[in-house]
Amino acid sequence: MKFTDGFWHARRGVAIHYAREVDRLTAADGALHAIAPTKVVRHRGDTLNLPVVTTSVSAPAENVVRVRHTHHKGAGDHFRFPVNTGDDVGEAVVAGDEGTVTSGALSAHLSVGKTWSLEFRAEGRTLTRSGGKSAAWVDVSPGAAVDHGSPQLERDGRTSYMFDQLDLGVGELVYGLGERFGPVVKNGQSVDIWNEDGGTSSEQAYKNVPFYLTNAGYGVFVDDPGHVSYEVGSEAVERVQFSVPGETLDYYVIYGPDPKSILERYTALTGRPARVPAWSYGLWLSTSFTTDYDEQTVSSFIDGMAEREIPLSLFHFDCFWMREFTWCDFEWDPRVFPDPEGMLARLHDRGLRVCVWINPYIAQQSPLFDEGMAAGYLVRNRDGSVWQWDRWQAGMALVDFTNPDATAWYQDKLRRLVRQGVDAFKTDFGERIPTDVQYFDGSDPERMHNYYTHLYNQAVHEVLASERGADDAVLFARSATAGGQQFPVHWGGDNTASYVSMAESLRGGLSLAYSGFGYWSHDIGGFEMTPDAGVFKRWTAFGLFSSHSRMHGSGSYRVPWMFGEDESDPTGAVAVTRKFARLKNRLAPYLVATGEEAHRRGTPMMRPMLLEFPEDLTVAHLDRQYMLGGDLLVAPVFSAEGQVDLYLPAGEWAGLLTGERITGGRWVREQHDFDSLPVYLRPGAVVPLARHEDRPDADHLDGLTLLVHPDPDPDWSRTVQVAGTDGSAVSFTVRRRGDVVEAESDQQDGWSLQVAGGDVAPAAEGRTEVRA
Repeated sequence: MKFTDGFWHARRGVAIHYAREVDRLTAADGALHAIAPTKVVRHRGDTLNLPVVTTSVSAPAENVVRVRHTHHKGAGDHFRFPVNTGDDVGEAVVAGDEGTVTSGALSAHLSVGKTWSLEFRAEGRTLTRSGGKSAAWVDVSPGAAVDHGSPQLERDGRTSYMFDQLDLGVGELVYGLGERFGPVVKNGQSVDIWNEDGGTSSEQAYKNVPFYLTNAGYGVFVDDPGHVSYEVGSEAVERVQFSVPGETLDYYVIYGPDPKSILERYTALTGRPARVPAWSYGLWLSTSFTTDYDEQTVSSFIDGMAEREIPLSLFHFDCFWMREFTWCDFEWDPRVFPDPEGMLARLHDRGLRVCVWINPYIAQQSPLFDEGMAAGYLVRNRDGSVWQWDRWQAGMALVDFTNPDATAWYQDKLRRLVRQGVDAFKTDFGERIPTDVQYFDGSDPERMHNYYTHLYNQAVHEVLASERGADDAVLFARSATAGGQQFPVHWGGDNTASYVSMAESLRGGLSLAYSGFGYWSHDIGGFEMTPDAGVFKRWTAFGLFSSHSRMHGSGSYRVPWMFGEDESDPTGAVAVTRKFARLKNRLAPYLVATGEEAHRRGTPMMRPMLLEFPEDLTVAHLDRQYMLGGDLLVAPVFSAEGQVDLYLPAGEWAGLLTGERITGGRWVREQHDFDSLPVYLRPGAVVPLARHEDRPDADHLDGLTLLVHPDPDPDWSRTVQVAGTDGSAVSFTVRRRGDVVEAESDQQDGWSLQVAGGDVAPAAEGRTEVRA
């Protein structure tokens, strides 16, 4: 949201009251407390008729500083995100006119009697600063020349905002702010944190997260679940501005120094991703959305995949498993699924899991509408009537998840489905949340607009965790905000069947990774329209090198034999799907270990290149390639012709599919047929490969192969862990001794060692070696 007209002036109807100086500074309760007049005070008379900004600076966690600006504290403070902080972590000291808060390597500095300057330092350098004309209270008059950031937020009356601006250094780049589908570097963009159902080809986003990080070693989290507006080097090109409506702005500065460490500390505050089960890494197949389907159709798809030796992990039933006009009533449509319990049992007997589509909306034709209305479980208008509209479903209402009884009521409907045999839920929607309503617990409806989806996904995840076990709970969620990473998996929403949309989907996933989300997926082949065979095959290869993989569409099926190609063609859709689905199952032990990093440290599975190579200046803008875990570089092919330009950081890399060795530190142009894409092992990679190609949750230690691309350092060594079927971890140590690579484990037999592109050597008595 822009408040200024160039550098010198405010916009029409806008009065900006900047913190000009610090009048007094105290230390108490581990925090600095400052009073900042909004003009320079030269004598006592200047203190009259003068707004002030009061600021507190504290350190709630190691290498984290919290800043809180307030204008009128009597306005009350609305709820904020649940944040995990410690007690008395940092130290606040005032010495003369200087105040400092220190936590770990990070410190914040304020001075009395000087121009306003809140400076953040670490390890002898300034990270960023809130300087002159940065922190402010803004008074916006009716009809002012400002865009409030969303059609729902156009305001008729006088409005107040708080904002701050943090300096950007030369060459400093900004990332994150949720799943955004434009350029992954956010400099020059205006971003509104406001969940919308806008598809993947607009500035709107399903997953808005008020957190960003920069390549200068720090991140910033604005602790406000409502509308947060960012001007990222746009309104003030030297700064990032973030503003919120109301009288208080609360934010955290998080020191890294590297991007992984920033995400580790950010997710320690807002929550780490839950574990997901090994079976979830396999291929998911859907009915698609508006297609005709019944149990016979479903069986024909599953039979077709099995006949073509394409492994499936899960089958997904989209919206029309329920009757039209009744979404959601959580009842199988008896016209097409007359025996749901039997059908689910038959699918389980084939080794498949089952996912069904749901949303948090209750249509008026659903029997649950009257039940929920009578019990007070639905979100209400301000006059006490039930809020409804006719978009999506006729007369639909919203479950009020701020009401514990309503949440339990909704969860009980899902428990019945789990006990029928449903294994996972696709938690669709959650973005179309009105602001002119009232909630059971009195929550501010503007802040609930984004936060609603958090309560929704949390409620559903709790059902699966309690019914199936914490490590066997998995969603397929579309909307989210800060903290939503705790309830995986999330997918990218409604894309289209084109190469351009495939690329924008990846940008969204990388942006979400920069925002603390550990797992991410997308609709293989595109949701809208029907892909041609080339788009489908290229997207299939990309999708099966994503953390999670689902084939799904809108008005057409996404089974590979429907693209009119010769099924014996090794570059046809059937063969391509078979090849990469089987390869992904072999990669399952590697993916499980990478998922464990997401769970324990908050490091995403699909990683922007900057996370692994923060010192390489070339990777800063890359958004057409990524690291899948720490060891595999993936560059999807975004054209039918198959030409790919990719960047390999320094060192010798090895092709996963080809075994070819190639020297990095440069750009490479490659040509790939439909059954290939660039996938490289980095120097020092150790990738455990399962023997089983038919499923991702088989015993990974049974016939395990350690695929190694050794580092050239003659003293290189590395230890990796592979999870057993009982959840215990078995360690393998790999080392280089001149021209020989050795591997050993004192816990496991029956495994092999392979150097990329070389021979396989089986272990004997827990050890083996091959030539490098």
